[in-house]
Amino acid sequence: MNSNPVVVKFFAPVVEQTINTLLNVVDQKMREGKNEFIILISSPGGSVFHGLSAYNYLKGIPAKIITHNFGSVDSIGVVLYCAGFKRYSVPQARFLLHAVHASFEGRMNLEEKQLEERLKGLRIDIENIAKVIAENINKDLKDIIKAMHERTTLNPEEAKKWGLVHEIKSELFEPRSEVITI
Repeated sequence: MNSNPVVVKFFAPVVEQTINTLLNVVDQKMREGKNEFIILISSPGGSVFHGLSAYNYLKGIPAKIITHNFGSVDSIGVVLYCAGFKRYSVPQARFLLHAVHASFEGRMNLEEKQLEERLKGLRIDIENIAKVIAENINKDLKDIIKAMHERTTLNPEEAKKWGLVHEIKSELFEPRSEVITI
């Protein structure tokens, strides 16, 4: 039935358009009877909202998801990467963990309650990101939060020791695989 997994090349930031495209591709291919996907990821990160949503979706569908870092998986891209049942990395790659930030436009004025709301939202985002990573690599939540605040960068060998990467390999997919670019 499924001779080769569908390969999706996600060489993009984690934003509404790219995540919608990714999830639509997965949905379409599942309707066609596919249930195994290799998601090749190289991403500078992006939206926490879209990254967490995509992670939860990919973890919750009846499909086998394999992720493979083929360059740099940064920020919320690490959460997307964690959606893989199996997680691979090329030898010349990196992973970046960091805390989230709030953006303010122009001369925005906020009341105390609005600032408290923003701060609470940031703390919840950091905790949710850390929970995803901690649950997938069997590390303590506090250790992941600390690593995020320290802006930790890992090479593939370090990521493997952490349990983030299962195997370091250069081969991305089998010959004659269907490759879809996002």
